[in-house]
Amino acid sequence: MEIKTHQQLHIFFLPFMGQGHTLPLIDIAKLFASRGEKSSIITTPANAPLFTKAIQTSRSSGLEIEILLIKFPSSEVGLPEGIESSNDWGKTAEIAEKFFKALTLLKHQVEQLLHQYHPHCLVASSLFHWSTDLAAKFGIPRLIFQGPGFFSLCAAMSVTLYQPHMKVASDSESFIVPNLPHEIKMTRNELPSFLKQEGETELMKLLRECRETEKRSYGIIINSFYELEPDYADHYRMAFGRRSWHIGPVSLCNTAENDKLARGREGSVDEVHECLQWLNSKKPSSVVYVCFGSLNTFSDSVLLEIALGLEASQQQFIWVVKKENNNQEEWLPKGFEQRMDGKGLIIRGWAPQLLILQHEAVGAFLTHCGWNSILEGVTAGVPMITWPLFADQFYNEKLVTQILGIGVSVGSQKSEDGGVKSEARVKWEAIKKAVTEIMEGDKAEEIRSKAAALGEIARSAVEEGGSSYSDLTALIGELRSFGS
Repeated sequence: MEIKTHQQLHIFFLPFMGQGHTLPLIDIAKLFASRGEKSSIITTPANAPLFTKAIQTSRSSGLEIEILLIKFPSSEVGLPEGIESSNDWGKTAEIAEKFFKALTLLKHQVEQLLHQYHPHCLVASSLFHWSTDLAAKFGIPRLIFQGPGFFSLCAAMSVTLYQPHMKVASDSESFIVPNLPHEIKMTRNELPSFLKQEGETELMKLLRECRETEKRSYGIIINSFYELEPDYADHYRMAFGRRSWHIGPVSLCNTAENDKLARGREGSVDEVHECLQWLNSKKPSSVVYVCFGSLNTFSDSVLLEIALGLEASQQQFIWVVKKENNNQEEWLPKGFEQRMDGKGLIIRGWAPQLLILQHEAVGAFLTHCGWNSILEGVTAGVPMITWPLFADQFYNEKLVTQILGIGVSVGSQKSEDGGVKSEARVKWEAIKKAVTEIMEGDKAEEIRSKAAALGEIARSAVEEGGSSYSDLTALIGELRSFGS
């Protein structure tokens, strides 16, 4: 831990209540604490267990980091008690609208904490638009945490500003995203659904308010590293005038095995041991890891296509399936698990993703292209098979396959919001083709070499003297001098 030679900063962190947003911001809080500063994480009772053990581990190693609890206003907005995270929505529009309304009602409790503790800075997820003015009221800077990387932010900003999707005749006709360093083509089908709706929805109103307060905030923290997307780090700062600091990949702050196990949720010791023991029996780069993140649930028909594609590829695999789909009789081909015995491992529920990706036996990652998963794959030096589903994931796919050249696509063509992905838009033949191509195709070695080199650069970025380490140092220096 860094020796304190000056006044310690006290930083407040307010993560959006959703696992994909919360976990990287917790890692960022740990990064500040590892530099000798004090981190306080504001969350609600139902969300705290997601990272309580990780915080306890950090405290036992000497880091000053704590959890401050506030009440989630479920009853005030008509939500059932216990729904305090975007992972609990069921993804219905009505629940989502109430949930976003509840986020605004958190302002008063956060204000009370600011009054009580007088921190030096408030780092809040982008959706808490009111936190910019609240921080200003107390004379402290508000930093925004943006979940996506630079490329996705730039592409989304260009689509919002220039509306190229409104100039094509159909949802499947491609257009060029304007004003980007590379020629990137997309279709309306690949864009988030709220961009295609007529009139201003509640979500669009919220995002507009977020963009307005973003301009007045002190700056933006990005979970990325400069060498991953240098053209877009520069473009974001220069073309859009955004002050930003890249300090990732932040998951690398979890260096001990216990930290990696505690990240997100802890599986049983037996389950983790079985998974790692299975991987230990495999040759290097021989296993495909299949996982679609914490939010996504597939119907039986989609799961059947995945199973058929994996079997037809004749590759070894670890496949993480959410527990909603735990009735194997309904979605697995007859005799699948018997035929795959020793060749495939199905994990129902949670899996220790960081440990799996970093295992030498893993040779590819079939991913939904969530930014956290993309970064974890990059950090591990693992090539990717891309299957974006919604939100920023189609942007992220373009970065992986077209700009970085470290992945191949299964051919997903339509952004699909909502809970269960019900229609099997990607067929088993496409899955087989992509898995085979990444594992043993003509360009497999070239892709593997690029991914491995990028993994080395990612790990160097967070070490002393690296690009992300230096940016965090510069940010801490600015926060020290703020108001002095």
